[in-house]
Amino acid sequence: MYDICCVGHITLDKVVTTRAELHMAGGTAFYFSSALQNLDANYLLITSVAESEMHYVDELREKGIEIWAYPSSHTVYFENIYAEDQDHRTQNVLQQADPFSIQQMNGVEAKIYHLGPLLADDISTDFIRSLAGKGKISLDAQGYLRKVENQKVYPVGWSEKQEALQYIDILKADEAEMAVLTGESGIKKGALILAGWGVKEIVITNGSMGSTIYSDGVFYNIPAYRPEVVEDATGCGDTYMAGYLYCRTKGMDIQQSGEFAAAMASLKMESPGPFTGTEQEIIDRLVKTK
Repeated sequence: MYDICCVGHITLDKVVTTRAELHMAGGTAFYFSSALQNLDANYLLITSVAESEMHYVDELREKGIEIWAYPSSHTVYFENIYAEDQDHRTQNVLQQADPFSIQQMNGVEAKIYHLGPLLADDISTDFIRSLAGKGKISLDAQGYLRKVENQKVYPVGWSEKQEALQYIDILKADEAEMAVLTGESGIKKGALILAGWGVKEIVITNGSMGSTIYSDGVFYNIPAYRPEVVEDATGCGDTYMAGYLYCRTKGMDIQQSGEFAAAMASLKMESPGPFTGTEQEIIDRLVKTK
């Protein structure tokens, strides 16, 4: 039995900031897995990449991450362009990968399944329905709200959201994604709508403004911990969710889990690439900012 199983594509990422242009692996699968590598979690990644990018899988395995990697005709290729404040980005998609199938989950048992679709076709509603009941399902909604036209990414609605969200225990979305999902720009109103559709824990992130988590009629306000320097915000949401789900599997309450996750995301922003720090470093950041 795994504590957490993540399903998502490893991507090719080009990250353009006002300071530099970087080429690296990316995607929920990459950032989420990297963030957990030094934490005490029994973890499995299920991913799919083209043969030409299988070396990214090998590099993660060398760090001690257990991976089931399936072949894909292409690897997802993202271009992320950030403004100075890093809260906002422009995205382009240069390649798309094959979708996941429920057969790829055969033999997997986990307490929490974290689904990280990057584009709307990555993980179907049938996949989510088939997974329901095997464990808690956590979902990052971002992929369902992306439409690719001429390689550019545009926000769109998710037509099957109410059918799919009834099976979701934990939903992560940023403030803009929540507004697209619900039609409400206010976090509290949006969260209540999502809860009405069946989601049990709603995690709404808002960059440097912090995050809000709603569950069982209670809103939890999670502060943002200011990084000492902002180098790269790519993967911060995935890092946050890795920390949050890790704490929840350890029995920590929502407020504690959210604060741990926010501190972890703050540390990640201080250097390019994924979070590779330790639990003690996260605790130290929490103590320092209290």
